[in-house]
Amino acid sequence: MAKITATPKSSLADEPLKIRVTGLKPSQLVTIQASLTDEKGVLFQARAFYLTDKNGQVDLMRDAARGGDYSGVQPMGLFLFLKPEKPFSRLLKRDVMNSPYKVHLNVYDSLHLVSPSQEQAVAIQTVERWYAAPGVQRIPVRHGRVRGALFVPAGQGPFPGVIDIFGGLGGLTEFRASLLASRGFTTLALAYFAYEDLPSTLSPIDLEYFEEAAEFLLKHPKVRGPRVGIVAICKGAEIALAMATYLSQIGAAVCINGTNAVHGYPLYYRDLCIQPIPYKNECMLITEQGVVDFFNMFEDPRAKQHEESVIPVEKAQGKILLIVGESDRNYNSKAFATEIMERMKRFGKTHCALLSYPNTGHLIEPPGSPFCYQSWLPAISSPVLWGGEAQAHVAAQVHSWREIQKFLHLHLGPTQSSSL
Repeated sequence: MAKITATPKSSLADEPLKIRVTGLKPSQLVTIQASLTDEKGVLFQARAFYLTDKNGQVDLMRDAARGGDYSGVQPMGLFLFLKPEKPFSRLLKRDVMNSPYKVHLNVYDSLHLVSPSQEQAVAIQTVERWYAAPGVQRIPVRHGRVRGALFVPAGQGPFPGVIDIFGGLGGLTEFRASLLASRGFTTLALAYFAYEDLPSTLSPIDLEYFEEAAEFLLKHPKVRGPRVGIVAICKGAEIALAMATYLSQIGAAVCINGTNAVHGYPLYYRDLCIQPIPYKNECMLITEQGVVDFFNMFEDPRAKQHEESVIPVEKAQGKILLIVGESDRNYNSKAFATEIMERMKRFGKTHCALLSYPNTGHLIEPPGSPFCYQSWLPAISSPVLWGGEAQAHVAAQVHSWREIQKFLHLHLGPTQSSSL
């Protein structure tokens, strides 16, 4: 009798699983499919075609998929290559505390290009993928101007503190913060527009708001100072770079696919005002599918007229880790990161490191997130091109997530991770 096992059956979303199929005929062609329905009711699926070994078994740790949504040895391929049934959907967990994603794993005899019914499956298994470990607390934050959610690890602490911010999506995105807390970091998921009483749209950046957030985090009894870290992507990474440069509270900054200068909106901090490099909105491209490509909207920050908009990263007191997808279609992230590294070298500074991933797109996220090439962006009411090639991108997510944690451990102190 055919059987599919996935261990552990309940796990954190960033943890790998061991998946095996047994009880089949030798050299039998089978389709293994994963499916889940997100909180908006959108179905995501991935399937791969395998040949069983001489014992009638398939081991995803060992065996190569012959085809499907991926090929080759991909132990977590059924999760990392999930695709939405509804175009331009992005798998993004909203309720990180109270419910997991329930992923259904089905095995079908022979090759199935069209999704078969569950009743035809020869083996079925369901696993749970959680975004918060047992004991992690979520505390809504309305402190002064600061808005967000604080995730506190289980245990006595104190723990290293981390601020987590995203980019043009707006609102409050929590899945990375809850996973960081599960790995032993007291993490503040910080909103800065389109949330509660914050500005409804992206507007001039007041760095004192982010300083207030850093002070709030440092004063929490479950945070170990003397400084905190930050993990950020996209526009958030631009803000994070400025925070690392101007705020003494920042000891470690992870900037994922950001810029080296202030773009679009001015940045203010006390008596400082950095005027932005304007967006060239007329240079955006629209693909045959109606997807917006922002890549050409950004002027060259090396131009003489933009000198005052470049962030003087050599003044940063803490450490900086730049993470870049070389096929990012949202920003020219590789060029921006190269400029940061060259500026550091000119000033004789060594506190900045670069991880650059070929064929990798913009949305470099924890390994629980499948590859997303393009998705809907509410801020512009259109789908946006993120870029990347699936197999390289998911490998970059696995590697960079490990490196982010190592970087934060090193510069903010050791932590205690949790698991289910």
